[in-house]
This record gives sequence, C-alpha cells and structure tokens, in this order.
Amino acid sequence: MNWKRWTALAVVVGLLIISTITNLAVGFANLDLEEYTGSEFGEEVIQPGTSGKIVVLNLDGVIQDLGAQSIFDTGMYDHQAFLTQIDNASNDDEVDGIIIRVNTPGGGVLESAEIYEKIVEAKEEHDKTVYISMGGMAASGGYYIAAPADKIVANPNTITGSIGVIMESINFAELAENYGVKFNTIKSGPYKDIMSPYKEMTDEEREILQSFVDESYDEFVRIISEGRGMDEETVRSVGDGRIYSGKQALENGLVDELGSLDDTIELLSEDLGGGTYQVVSYNYSMGLYNFLGLTAHKMFGQDPEITMLQKLIFENRAPSLKYLYAE
Repeated sequence: MNWKRWTALAVVVGLLIISTITNLAVGFANLDLEEYTGSEFGEEVIQPGTSGKIVVLNLDGVIQDLGAQSIFDTGMYDHQAFLTQIDNASNDDEVDGIIIRVNTPGGGVLESAEIYEKIVEAKEEHDKTVYISMGGMAASGGYYIAAPADKIVANPNTITGSIGVIMESINFAELAENYGVKFNTIKSGPYKDIMSPYKEMTDEEREILQSFVDESYDEFVRIISEGRGMDEETVRSVGDGRIYSGKQALENGLVDELGSLDDTIELLSEDLGGGTYQVVSYNYSMGLYNFLGLTAHKMFGQDPEITMLQKLIFENRAPSLKYLYAE
C-alpha cells in the first residue's frame, strides 16, 4: 500500500473519530446529568389528588432477564429495573396502592416467579393493595404474576389465559444432513446433549424434560389456586393452555372486573377508602452507561437479519422453561 492509500485511510479513520465525538458531544449537550446520576426513579403525575398515592407500574414486553444492557439491548424490557420499581413502591410509606399494567405474552419461569414473589412481598410485608390492569395481552407468565393480586381487571378484548409451560428447541439434524454437515459430540454422559438441535430427541430424553414441564405446571396451578381461591381441579380445567378473551376470563373466574386502566384506578381508589388519589408512574433513569449504549445503538444500529440470526442461534442453544404464549 503506497503513501496515498495510507493517507486516504487515515483521513477516513479521522473522519469516523470526529463523527463519533460529535455525536457523543451532541448527546451530552442534551443530557441532564442530574437526571441520570441522581435518583433511579422520578415520578410523573398522572392524576393529582390529596387522599393518598397510587403508583402505576408498566410491564411491557417478554418477561426475560437479559442481564446488563448492552449497546444493542436498549429499549427492551428491563427485568431488574422492574423488580426495583416494585421494591421502590413497596417501601414508599406514602404509597397506598400499586397498579401493575400488564401487557406481555409471558416469559421465563424464573423471571415470572421473581415478579410474583415481589408482589406477594408488597402485599404481605408492606401492606400494599395491588391491582392488575390487563392491556392487550396478559397471557401465560403475564397471568402468573397477576394471580396473587387483590383484584384483576381486564379489557373485554384482552388476550389472557394460556396457562401452562412450554419448552422448545429447533432441530437442524435433517437440514444439516441434506447439506452434508455432520456434528461431532464428545460428552460425559448420555444426556449431556439433551435437546440438542443437532439430533433427534430420544424417548428417554423427552421423559426427562416432560418432568420439568410438569413440575413447573404444578407450581403454576398452585399459584392460581391460592391467589384466586379456586380448587385445583377447576384451575386445571381452564389451564389447558388455551387463550381467553377478557370477557371469557371473567366468566370462568380468572379475572374480577372488565375495564380500562382508568377504571382500575377508580376501583382501587374506592377500595382504598374513596376520595381523589394522586396517581403517579415512574420515569426510569437509564443511567449514564445505558445512555452511552443508546447513543451507540443509534449510531451503529444492528442489521435486522443479524438480529434474527442471533435469536435463531442463541435462543435455541439450550432448553428453557417458559410461561409464554407463542403466537
């Protein structure tokens, strides 16, 4: 490479560096550092009032813990942040009631259980009244977390139910064989590669995995039975995996009322003693680290095809129990 090409390359690299610095500078110029380095949550008043305080928490998206957000994860459901929001509302002595606005197809068994435990803790240890307001979808894990609430309000057109557990993987064995691809596996035991996408599942492996699913389903049934005051047989009869509209869920006892978020606020206010309650939501501060990640994401956004490839490869590498409605 001659000196002219080196010079051209240096100019391109220099322009890239200048562009990056400029974008970051613009971002910092528009950034309120006090907002991002101060308290983790700010309150936005939805409705003024003097009788007390109600907090509305929004649960949107698939319930999964993606860990620390990378530059490509911004804008997705943040599991740890949501758990912290419940803690914040539970520990606030000024808060009389909590409404969780649920709009999710469900998600991981573990993550759903963690939210459930936080709701139970808010009720039993902090004496908070907890209502669920179902949005367009509150299925599977979305219903699991709703079960212990003091009252569940659904829209007539809400998609809910899908009570059950699912474990899936993709089998590439036949596809690989068609292209002459062979996989060499060295393992310490016969079941070390259980549910591998590169081979057919044996009956013994299916039996092992089915025991995991059955165990998690039994826990799901118990949660609903205790939370809704329903006998186990009834829960199993409605909990066969099918989905229900909000109206159907009311008819079979899975929800208490039909209405909107505003209706839920009104119902909770009445049950807390009447009057006009201040209603607030939390503005979650993404923090300086995630702000930089968001800026980088906008600058170096990932190609949609690469994103889908990552999901195909990494989300199906290992068996995972899910309370999830798969459309």
